[in-house]
Amino acid sequence: MKTLAFVLPIYDEQDNIPVLYERLAGVAAGLADRYACEFVFVDDGSRDRSLALLRELRERDDRVSVYALARNRGHQIAVTAGLDVADADAVIVMDSDLQDPPEVAAELISAWEDGADVAYAKRRTRDDGFFKRLTAGGFYWTLSKLARIEIPRDTGDFRLMDRRVVEELRRYPERNRFLRGMVAEIGFEQRAVEFDRDARHAGQTGYPLSKMLKLAADGIMGFSSFPLRLISAIGMILAVGAGCWTVYLAIARWVNPDSVVEGWTFLAAGMFLLGGIQMLMLGVVGQYIGRIYEESQRRPLYAFKVSESGRRP
Repeated sequence: MKTLAFVLPIYDEQDNIPVLYERLAGVAAGLADRYACEFVFVDDGSRDRSLALLRELRERDDRVSVYALARNRGHQIAVTAGLDVADADAVIVMDSDLQDPPEVAAELISAWEDGADVAYAKRRTRDDGFFKRLTAGGFYWTLSKLARIEIPRDTGDFRLMDRRVVEELRRYPERNRFLRGMVAEIGFEQRAVEFDRDARHAGQTGYPLSKMLKLAADGIMGFSSFPLRLISAIGMILAVGAGCWTVYLAIARWVNPDSVVEGWTFLAAGMFLLGGIQMLMLGVVGQYIGRIYEESQRRPLYAFKVSESGRRP
């Protein structure tokens, strides 16, 4: 019998965990004749009763494994930790707020059984607010234009990965992780499974605007050097423009020596404009340099304070 592992990152999900577990158990019951299922919960430093609830589930169900990070490290690191400890023929990653319906896992498994190495859930519709839909659409459009590889649009981390893909993913050590891009870069046969994304069942989102912007930066800077090339192009345009302007002023002064260039305000505004553009460029370069610095430290991505596996020796 083949094995399946569900990797579920948890952050302040005490109101979602009981419902999530019941629905996961229902999915596993429908697969019991073909697959042995394991539920790998990774608590990302929750401040509520999430960890206590998970440990209660662990006591009742040997299929449940509970891992708790020593502190909050973020969604992508929590998923990475789950992938590192999961030991199964295929791993299914899904969020724990029930926006990713567990029942869609059956369709992902069907695609895997049909030969796909990665079956990713693609959102056909999404029950989100206007701002969320607008920013998500803008992000995926920008990423599709800038990334050096093709990253599927309207997808999250909800996907099934074959063991071979998971083993390859474990070889990627970077700290600023954008998992959906990393999986796309690995290759293998990848197939989309469309689904309708539900609204969050309970609680507050773990992705406020600041974290969304951080994830967007990880996606763009991790898979594109376009911002650096853009800086070079802007610098060249400004240099050429400044040279042409200098030649124009010299000729004007030579043709009409009595002309006086007035307008210190204009000059000051121009200086501030160029200074602002330079600072913006330095900021983008600094982002890349900062990431190089973080990667060069080679610190561990996470540490477990709780590790309770349901696997039998």
